[in-house]
Amino acid sequence: MLRFLIFLFLLPLPAVAQTTQEKVRDYRRANEHRLIQEYFTLLSIPNVASDTQNIRKNAALIVEMMKQRDLNPRLLEGSTPDTPPAVYGEWKTPGAQRTILVYAHYDGQPTDPKQWTGTLPWQPVFRSGALEAGGQVQPGPTQGSAINPEWRIYARSASDDKAGVFAILTAFSALKAKGVPLTSNIKFFFEGEEEAGSPHLGEIIERHKQLLEADAWIIGDGPVHQSGRKQVVFGVRGDTNVDVTVYAAKRPLHSGHYGNWSPNPAHLLARLLASMKDADGRVTIDGWYSDVEPLGDAERRAIAEAPQYDEELKQQLGIKRTENAGKALLDLINQPSLNINGFASGDVGSLARNVIPTTATAVLDLRLVKGNDHQRQTQRLIEHIRKQGYHVVDREPTDAQRAQYPLLARVNVRPGGYNAERTRMDLPISKSVIEAVQSTATEKIVLLPTSGGSLPLSIITERLKTVTISVPIANYDNNQHAENENIRIQNLWDGFEIWAAIMTMK
Repeated sequence: MLRFLIFLFLLPLPAVAQTTQEKVRDYRRANEHRLIQEYFTLLSIPNVASDTQNIRKNAALIVEMMKQRDLNPRLLEGSTPDTPPAVYGEWKTPGAQRTILVYAHYDGQPTDPKQWTGTLPWQPVFRSGALEAGGQVQPGPTQGSAINPEWRIYARSASDDKAGVFAILTAFSALKAKGVPLTSNIKFFFEGEEEAGSPHLGEIIERHKQLLEADAWIIGDGPVHQSGRKQVVFGVRGDTNVDVTVYAAKRPLHSGHYGNWSPNPAHLLARLLASMKDADGRVTIDGWYSDVEPLGDAERRAIAEAPQYDEELKQQLGIKRTENAGKALLDLINQPSLNINGFASGDVGSLARNVIPTTATAVLDLRLVKGNDHQRQTQRLIEHIRKQGYHVVDREPTDAQRAQYPLLARVNVRPGGYNAERTRMDLPISKSVIEAVQSTATEKIVLLPTSGGSLPLSIITERLKTVTISVPIANYDNNQHAENENIRIQNLWDGFEIWAAIMTMK
């Protein structure tokens, strides 16, 4: 018996098969320095959609990255040369019964470099942690040493949304290098003007409709839950932006000589904006909430089961009071909103002068939920302005109009508005995505019916009759759309594994 036990002990142990997640992790560990260098190169190119020359440099680099991965890339152009192109590629899997299209965008929000702290938007650097927590600029790890997963990369679009582009492409690289078969035909679509409102996305889809057909579009954009848990999101708000300008005297006036006599446009606009919301922050424009499509049982249950993080957020952000009588954040992002993005009239600081300005302008951000129509919501805003006594124009007022109307407001709706979109959480593809993302997590992932952010998903679903599901990877405190945007390294690493799981999901 003893000899038999010794014999068993000496036998080689059977190899334990690696999971897909472990294979992707091994690939990343073996290549992370090269991968980060590739990512830094991508982050170094300015990427505001209106900057035609640089936006095409971004597209050209992504084409090269896709060529290296044998994804047969091509640019999908709009009807004019200044339209930012989408970058398309594909990978066909023999025997696959499903085609998914994976989406991210490579353009970013405009930014003022002077507002960045110690770094510049398109000069990516490592920091040892969040800037607000004292994170210091690091020279970068030496070749052969592991990259600290708590470090962060600071650069414009480091999280929104070049992280999505890079995570998707790296996940594919890892699967291909490790010989892991994909379970779906994969189409890749990287948009170049999402942050500008996607004004040409519908046109690009119509020009390439057959090419872009898929059983589902899986969206790589947005942050994980504030608790740090991974999440799958089944809807997004719609969005439209409106410029409102009110007018006073045709030339600036001395505030001593003319104060109390000539109207001040800053005061006028402040009162007009104040009329749009009550003291609790609820929008007072007639009909604003009247066509909201109620959430279903599954959506309400998902919100109830999600981690409640409002108190921690209030502490982090240094705010005592929230709007809408203290209702939870996850409830309120399922309601339409009205936000003042910016307000300008005259000068402040060292340039402040004792004058009555000639105009005052505000940029309004209208976030929409399922059931709202962006054109109808904009018209409600215009009607509200009229009810406050304003004559509304869509261009500079004429002298005749100035002489006729005591209150003048110019309203310009920016191009690119779109509606909200939401996918059912109980569809087979929804369940497959949930299972795939859950396979990469030790904690239960968060499921949300709607994201607080906006994406042009209704443009996609209306034209292609498909469904959309979002799988975010960025850290929630990434400063997206603001100065000092960043991505936590571990979130980037997690993104590789999440997207690999989606590409190999059942």
